[in-house]
Amino acid sequence: MFGRATAVSKSDFATFSFAVRALEAVAKPTRGAVELHFTYDEEFGGELGPGWLLAQGLTKPDLMVAAGFSHEVVVAHNGCLQLEVTVEGEMSHAAIPDSGCDALQGAVHLMNALYALNADYKKVASKVAGITHPYLNIGRIEGGTNTNVVPGKVVFKLDRRMIPEEDAAQVEQSIRDTIARAAASYAPPRGQAGIRVGVRRLLLAQAMTPLPGNAPLVEAIQKHGEAVFGEKPPAVGTPLYTDVRLYVARGIPGVIYGAGPRTVLESHAKRADERLSLDDLRRATKVVARALADLLSHR
Repeated sequence: MFGRATAVSKSDFATFSFAVRALEAVAKPTRGAVELHFTYDEEFGGELGPGWLLAQGLTKPDLMVAAGFSHEVVVAHNGCLQLEVTVEGEMSHAAIPDSGCDALQGAVHLMNALYALNADYKKVASKVAGITHPYLNIGRIEGGTNTNVVPGKVVFKLDRRMIPEEDAAQVEQSIRDTIARAAASYAPPRGQAGIRVGVRRLLLAQAMTPLPGNAPLVEAIQKHGEAVFGEKPPAVGTPLYTDVRLYVARGIPGVIYGAGPRTVLESHAKRADERLSLDDLRRATKVVARALADLLSHR
């Protein structure tokens, strides 16, 4: 099956829905309950979906399983910090550039400083299997008005992935300090004024670290994963960030498992040809249904 969001995570709507239908039709547990949470705002922080449900006390699960890939049980994940940086200069005609201040040149100076910082991140290694190092990506740039106009304003957005060992507040302060130093050191072309820089936080998603109580989840999924797939899925971390952290932050043990290939790269995630093997979909559904049956029978 091909298409945007096929593997991450439309497929999991089917996995979890049909796993619960199997429980109702076959296992018919007489104790416990299962809730399905289909939320929509993970990439914007999750606070309007699961965050709101948890804050309002509308859900209080003992354990939780979230959408993921079939060949591993994810017990930890990266955090994510997203910032918007606005660089302001003074717009002018390209024929007389010294009468303005080129915001784009200033933005390039700042971005070079951030990319230098990113090179240092690659020297830091996480101790969590499946997670490598922190990294920074500048994913969007907007600015300028026309080809013959010196840009007066440029806005770029960056994404900083944080390994579980990092402190989010320190990471954000380090980036802000780097931007401030770069802005202060920027030497505009002769005759031009300086730049003005503003930084706004767009998102802060804390990393997920495993809680001791997740053992029953891990053991049940590994047991049935090995039976269905023929190999035991390892318990590892992932460089992604998810809504699971919101549950874990409230003391609810959680793991990530569902339909999907072995890696994000293999899934072609975020591309037009994102894909999913239907065999993985069927097998993952069996694993989830059987694991849920075990967990409910042991309540």
